[in-house]
Amino acid sequence: MAREVVIGACPHDCPDTCSILTTVEDGKAIAVRGNPDHPFTKGRLCVKVNDYQNRVYSDQRVLYPMKRVGPKGSGQFARITWDEALDEIAGRWKAIIAESGAKAILPYSYLGTQGIINGLNVGDPLFNKLGATVCERTFCDSGACTAYMMTIGHTPGVDPESFVHSKYIILWACNTLSTNSHHWPFIEQAKRNGAKLVVIDPVRTRTARLADWHIPIQPGTDGALAMAMMHIIIKEGLTDRDYIDKHTLGFDELAVRCEAYTPEFASAETGIPVEDILKLTREYATTPAAVVRIGVAVERHAGGGQTVRAIACLPALIGAWKHVGGGLLQLPIWAFPVNWAGLMRPDLQPESMRVINSWRLGPALTGEMSLDPPIRSLMVYNANPMAMVSQQQVIEQGLAREDLFTVVSEHFFTDTARYADIVLPATTQLEQEDIMFSWGHLYLSYNNQAIAPLGEAVSNTELFRRLAKALGIDDPFFFRSDEEMIEASMDWSSPVLAGITLDELKQKGYMRLTMDAADSWAPHRDGNFPTASGKCEFKSSLAEGGNFVVPLFRQGYGGDQAGEPVDPLPHYVPPNENPRTAPALAERFPLSLISPKSHAFMNSNYGNLPAQVAQAGEQQAVLLHPEDAAPRGIGAGTPIRVFNERGAFEAFATLSADVMRGVVVAPAGFWQRSNQRGPTVHALTPPAFADLGRAPTFSDMLVDVAAA
Repeated sequence: MAREVVIGACPHDCPDTCSILTTVEDGKAIAVRGNPDHPFTKGRLCVKVNDYQNRVYSDQRVLYPMKRVGPKGSGQFARITWDEALDEIAGRWKAIIAESGAKAILPYSYLGTQGIINGLNVGDPLFNKLGATVCERTFCDSGACTAYMMTIGHTPGVDPESFVHSKYIILWACNTLSTNSHHWPFIEQAKRNGAKLVVIDPVRTRTARLADWHIPIQPGTDGALAMAMMHIIIKEGLTDRDYIDKHTLGFDELAVRCEAYTPEFASAETGIPVEDILKLTREYATTPAAVVRIGVAVERHAGGGQTVRAIACLPALIGAWKHVGGGLLQLPIWAFPVNWAGLMRPDLQPESMRVINSWRLGPALTGEMSLDPPIRSLMVYNANPMAMVSQQQVIEQGLAREDLFTVVSEHFFTDTARYADIVLPATTQLEQEDIMFSWGHLYLSYNNQAIAPLGEAVSNTELFRRLAKALGIDDPFFFRSDEEMIEASMDWSSPVLAGITLDELKQKGYMRLTMDAADSWAPHRDGNFPTASGKCEFKSSLAEGGNFVVPLFRQGYGGDQAGEPVDPLPHYVPPNENPRTAPALAERFPLSLISPKSHAFMNSNYGNLPAQVAQAGEQQAVLLHPEDAAPRGIGAGTPIRVFNERGAFEAFATLSADVMRGVVVAPAGFWQRSNQRGPTVHALTPPAFADLGRAPTFSDMLVDVAAA
């Protein structure tokens, strides 16, 4: 009996990027466990992946190319060969290009796997070379990234491990225990060292229950709180004037802007008492080594971008950056010297590309956008838009088009794959090689392939090699091996990779970037912000160019940006839908609905697997405050209908005072077919973009709830 342990890395769109050990016996993976030697993830896996071998060997896996033989959406498919599948795809695409041009083809992807060579950008070179429509992928952190870069540039910010030195920690729209759980031990250590932990969230989450202070806030009003904090800091002289004078830009204009944002104004918007706003601000501003960790949820409303702008200004106002453990944490991904241009190949693009945002897939497919040429073929990989995108019914109408040729590469017959004409089998992380960055720590990781691919599954890299060959492309770039792609994926001459070799990384599985140790990490003690001015820009110079999406999210394409005027100073943009901004709508739909990440699912990953579904609940559960439930005749466990003018879905009620009055919580990730009740929460979500970076507004909606 041959047994070995293979070191790899979790593939998912999660900040933790855990180091994983897979036990392989006679060529079969029999167990996965966390790597106890990893300094950040320390041997523990979350409920999503602690039985990952069951995902790999699930009897629901797609293991062979399949062709639709029944009506779209019926899930009726027959097995075909890879040659048949590739001939069909290449033939259809060549005909579409000849008749309508390559813009009639739309690739659709996101981060179903987060690997550098198999993840976000794996298909970009092929579709850029074809001149297909650009998929602008702004699901997560796009608005925050635009705002962050406008303020402090692409800095990794505070090392997550440096939190042990923090003395005042604000987790803002961040349920760490469910979505960034390996950061929690560092926060716990800080608490043992005397730090105070504050959680700002509409819901008393798992994380908030363990905080020293949970501050409930009305959804989408975080910007009002951040602006009021700056108002108080400036008015009460709690600023660090030396740091401001040396390392910031636009303070005088910011001070004028903040005058209107009184604690009273913020209290009316947020629902937070004035005394609490004052207390929070004074404690934050007067505690050295104060740090803010923002979650992705902070951008998911109309003013999400300007909210991040305001929060990003706070550390410089009080000089928090001078201290180890002080400042702001968003995405440490900026520290990794990834060769993004080499991954995306924007140089292959024709001069003019058409851009369609992924959040507008439904209107793009149904003719609502009056596209010329219309979308005639859709290729989906690393994504499940039927489960995760707004206007769910409209997407379904588009996918049901008989004249739309749809190709889906997947592990399972997802809600999206059921509408495909061709479904292609994709490998899981245990069956492929990859290199991994992290957006939650500073360790570069390597994923060694643990087992041979099951059935006829192929990695994304191999898929696009096969497609390039079928399309008659002869450029050697498209036929590089995975090893060559991994070698080319990073700038190995970067100082942060000094002393790190690919061979050693592959053997060990992870290596920390060559940067200051967490115990001395203070990258902006003396300014040195990666902005045009080298300073924290309260007044942003990038605003002159108007609204933009970071090219990383749009296949490297810099043209056809939104370009709407952007105020160079942070300000508060209220939600599109809440009782104060839309009183007439609130008369019909008086409750604010938010759709956070599920504890058991990774977006829609695992929405079909028994262990995770059992953890999340067989049916969608919706959290309501008892005082909202009682007048509607709703008790615990009551079947309910959640609805607004865009749609409705059915669920079961969970009653708890952990959620604010007037707020409803429906975690995302459930599948329609496993839900057994038709549409899910994204039947209700609005198609509107936030103010910056074309971020979606997942949690900016009014609904009502009734007994089903």
